[in-house]
Amino acid sequence: MIATTVLGGELVLLGMLAVTTGLGPVGWAVGTAHAVVLAVLLARRREDGPRPADRVTGLRAVLGGGVTALVADGVAGHAVDVAVLVVLAGLALALDAVDGRVARRTGTASAFGARFDMEADAWLIAVLAVHVAGLLGAWVLAIGAMRYAYVAGTAVVAWMRAPVPPTRGAKIVAAAQGIALVVASAQLLPVPAATAVVGTALAALVWSFGRDVRWHVSRRRRGRSAAAPRRRSAAPRRAASGSPDPAGTPRR
Repeated sequence: MIATTVLGGELVLLGMLAVTTGLGPVGWAVGTAHAVVLAVLLARRREDGPRPADRVTGLRAVLGGGVTALVADGVAGHAVDVAVLVVLAGLALALDAVDGRVARRTGTASAFGARFDMEADAWLIAVLAVHVAGLLGAWVLAIGAMRYAYVAGTAVVAWMRAPVPPTRGAKIVAAAQGIALVVASAQLLPVPAATAVVGTALAALVWSFGRDVRWHVSRRRRGRSAAAPRRRSAAPRRAASGSPDPAGTPRR
């Protein structure tokens, strides 16, 4: 069962981090909470057994849990082992190109797998944004928050719930976020250069989400335009059939 595998894998990783980096109690607590919540969510799936690609995504989620623990420790004031954080995040990002390919080659793509992949990506980006915000400023948090804000918007605005057709540009922009944040996390670039890299990634993300919103708006307008002629043509048919007017008097 993938939930048990992910839970056990993340706890083992946390133990390794405790030995190699001196992971503190905050990191342990947050990492364990991440593992338990993830396992509970995975246990609720109703599909038959984990697919090969799901196992890859599960590994990415475990690595993301390790990054989460390290970042939480850093927020609590403990020194973060930058090299370990970058390696874990880099591996998780590299595997993002693997799980989709495995799903296609094995013919086991599923809605659950796609959602699992998306949530693993979004969480890792959000956690990395928290870490980099401590280096470059709170504005970096927008990178991690934007996807969740968009999802919240779809919960309120019904016409934004339609799936947006995937584009190569959107995939490139999404991948660029992780790369930019890992580069900034490595602290190998001067602060102005790192700021430029992350700022460019954020600008691209704003453009990408803005394009999605425009697509929804355009789709809604087309739907209204198509519905208007149908409403106009329905009125003469009602009149011809002698339908009652609002006052209840049949039209002749």
